This record gives sequence, C-alpha cells and structure tokens, in this order.
Amino acid sequence: MTYTATSTSTALEVPAAPTVGYWAGVWRRLRRDPVSLICAAILLALIFCAIFAPWLGFADPYTGSMIARLKPIGTPGHILGTDELGRDMLARLIYGGRLTLFLGITPVVAAFVIGTSLGLIAGYVGGWVNSMIMRVTDIFFAFPSVLLAIAISGALGAGVVNSLVSLTIVFIPPITRVAESVTASVRKLDYVDAARASGAGNFTIVRVQVLGNVLGPIFVYATSLTSVCMIISAGLSFLGLGVKPPEPEWGLMLNTLRTAIYINPWVAALPGMMIFITSLCLNLLSDGLRSAMNVRQ
Repeated sequence: MTYTATSTSTALEVPAAPTVGYWAGVWRRLRRDPVSLICAAILLALIFCAIFAPWLGFADPYTGSMIARLKPIGTPGHILGTDELGRDMLARLIYGGRLTLFLGITPVVAAFVIGTSLGLIAGYVGGWVNSMIMRVTDIFFAFPSVLLAIAISGALGAGVVNSLVSLTIVFIPPITRVAESVTASVRKLDYVDAARASGAGNFTIVRVQVLGNVLGPIFVYATSLTSVCMIISAGLSFLGLGVKPPEPEWGLMLNTLRTAIYINPWVAALPGMMIFITSLCLNLLSDGLRSAMNVRQ
C-alpha cells in the first residue's frame, strides 16, 4: 500500500500594525513628558479659576476697607492678605488673571492668523510680493519689541483695546518671518512640484500641500511668544499704558503695590510671582510641545 503525503503550507497572516496619526503621535509623546503635563495642569487651573471666578465664591475684588489695608498673608478672611486699599489679594489675583491671560493670548492668536497669511503669500508667491512684504516687516524689526509696544500704546492711549492693537502689531513681524521661511522651504519640495505638474491650482496647493506642513512650526513658535506677550502687556500696565484702575491686572497691581514693598513685601510680591509662574509654565509647555511635534526625535 502506497501512502501519498500531501503537505499543505498555510501562510500565517500577520496583522498590520495600526497606523498612528500625526496628532495622536504628538499627544502620545507629550503625555510622556511630566513637566509639560504639570505646566498644562497649572495653566488650565488658572484659566478655569479666571473664567469661573464669579461662581467660585471669591470676595469682591473691587470692595476695600481702609482699616484692613496691607494685611499680611494668613489673615483670617484674607488668605493672601489685602492690598493698599484693603481689597482681598486672592480675589484680585484670580480676577487679574482674566485680563493678564487675555492680553497675553489674544494678540498672539491675532498675530498668528495675520502673520501666517502674510508669510504664506510672501513665501509661496516670491518675487516682488515677497520683497514688499518682507521689507515692511524688516522695518518693525529695527525696533525692540518692548519699545515698539510702548511707542504704539503711547500714541494710541491707555486701555485694553489699544493694548491689544499694539501687541498684535508687535508680534505680526516675527510670525510673518517664520511663516515666510518655512513656506519658502516647503515650496521647493517634490510633492509640491508633483501637485503643480498634475494641474492643481495655486490655492489648492497652498491649502492642501503647503498649509498642513507649515502650520506646525509656526504654531510652536507662536506659543513661545505667549509668555513674552503676557510680560510686555503687564509692563504696559505697570507703566500706565495698559489696563486702567481699578481693574485688577497683575502688571497694574505691581505698580500700585510698589509703594508698599517696604511695609508688606510678601503681599507686594504676589503679582510678580503670578507673572513668573505663568510665564515659566508657558515656556516649559512650549518647549515640550516643540519636542512632541518633532517627529524625528
């Protein structure tokens, strides 16, 4: 009897590894950075308290008492003491975070939109359009950002709206410069030439091929400017060119409390500590975001 052995080879199908999107990868790398997560938690807590301050039971930041002036930290009813007019410092700091964060974030967002648009046009079109936009940008680079903000605010006058306008003008040129540089480098890549050869229009190329590849570096750079913008806005209020009294704002509070630094230095230093902590968290979070968005690491 003859037996015929037939061997059947079964190919094992190995499942393909799931594809991780770009932003999912950014979040996965970012959540492995404890410093960035701590800074993000602190900033979110500040923003939450600033937005919902009227419903969190804080004292009235505008009501003071002359018999309760410059109470030290730990005073019953005033955990962080009182200011020069007897107003609760904790409430003033929480409500002051509203204007300080608003003046630090809003101008950068506006400058990001305008500067990115100008940089895209200058970097993609090139030629005389690039020269005209970038030469105007170079004029603003001739002045330090702080002095330019002071000059514009001094010409427009004090106030929240004028501070927003002056800070937006200050931060448009650096974002435009970065956007133009990144766009000019992306415009020369092969996939842009392939899209152009396939008959795609300029608007489609910019929207599909260019914009998605330049927004990341521009966004990371813009986040690093947020802390600078907040410090400059506080400086404008300190000089009397920003927020007007009696509105609570950290820079303005530093100005009004500077005369009390020899009487109660800890209370007078609280607004400066808030500016320092917030700007430090913004810088560290920006560094962590830059590392997380760098796919080559």
